[in-house]
Amino acid sequence: MQTKVSISSDGLQLAGVLHVPERAAGPLPAVVVSHGFGGNKDGETHVVEADLYESLGYIVLRFDFRGCGESGGKPGRILCEDQVADMRNVVTWLTTRPEVQPDRILLSGQSFGAAISIFAGAVDIRVSGVVSMGGWGDGLKKSQDQHPTPEAWAQFTQTMQKGQRHREQTGESLMVKRWDIVPVPEHLRNHLPPGAVMDFTAETMQSICAFRPKDVVAQLAPRPLLMLHSANDSVTPTSQAISVFENAGKGAELILLTEVDHFPFADGNGRLVDILKGWLERYFPVAAQMAAKKVA
Repeated sequence: MQTKVSISSDGLQLAGVLHVPERAAGPLPAVVVSHGFGGNKDGETHVVEADLYESLGYIVLRFDFRGCGESGGKPGRILCEDQVADMRNVVTWLTTRPEVQPDRILLSGQSFGAAISIFAGAVDIRVSGVVSMGGWGDGLKKSQDQHPTPEAWAQFTQTMQKGQRHREQTGESLMVKRWDIVPVPEHLRNHLPPGAVMDFTAETMQSICAFRPKDVVAQLAPRPLLMLHSANDSVTPTSQAISVFENAGKGAELILLTEVDHFPFADGNGRLVDILKGWLERYFPVAAQMAAKKVA
């Protein structure tokens, strides 16, 4: 069963969809599914992910960060610290729900949402564990690697500087095209959901470069962390996952997948599903009466 919900975060309303498994008996563990950079909760890969967790017996909440999808906030003003606040407010909301076991809340994010999940999970003790798919830990290094030539990096940094001057002079944000911030190969762009944000504030670039989940990931231990990443990711460099893992403490696992690129659920990857199911059974089991439905 799916229900549209609204969640308060810093005076804004976040739009979400709550999944409750059929024949749910008693409070259940919950999973928060978070979308990538400027995406939204209705992206195909996020719906597939949420449906998988629901089929395995979990309460699931997929939601739009502020400035994205149907949530409040200025479209395109995407700041990492704001998204961490949104995530923590979502956790607070879930702890009040009668369907949810408040001490068993898992964060599961893809790409940008994975980085936010790592950071929020590390600093919020209410979070029981984190699943990161295609995440990153050092925004400055990530951006440098995504703009690898001297010319491309110069353009990136000059745009940030231009944005700062523009805001100082006008009080308004300079808007920057999506692909000038996070390049995505053309053959993968069809995985962006309808309604994805295509223009962002220059402050978004500054926020990304200052964001370093790798510096706090050790605080997540001994709570479990599962990191899944393409072995040759064409969007978020694989080295980002490795650097986060190197800083993580007890309970962290890193699995590199050779048969997927940046969007893990885009190709119906059976191995990915098997890995997730096995990890959940070990660290985040659902009561026996909530036997999983068969996953197609």
